[in-house]
Amino acid sequence: MATLQIRVDDTLKKQADTLFSSLGLDTSTAIRIFLNAAIENSGIPFTVQHKAIPAALQEAVYDSRFRHNLYGPFDSAEEAVASMLED
Repeated sequence: MATLQIRVDDTLKKQADTLFSSLGLDTSTAIRIFLNAAIENSGIPFTVQHKAIPAALQEAVYDSRFRHNLYGPFDSAEEAVASMLED
């Protein structure tokens, strides 16, 4: 059996230990559950996203991924800036 060592903040470790204990688990068991779920899902078994992404940025990312509301190409930086300043 292999040993896995990771470094985490002391506060994070204490909070995780408390949470998992309340669920009837130790932290090692919880990590094994996570690793098995990751393998079964061929990736992280939950959505990972930063909660503080502004709505305007989320919209811009969506637009760029799905090619909505895109302008250009422009022949110069001046044309690009002028396009951004148009209302």
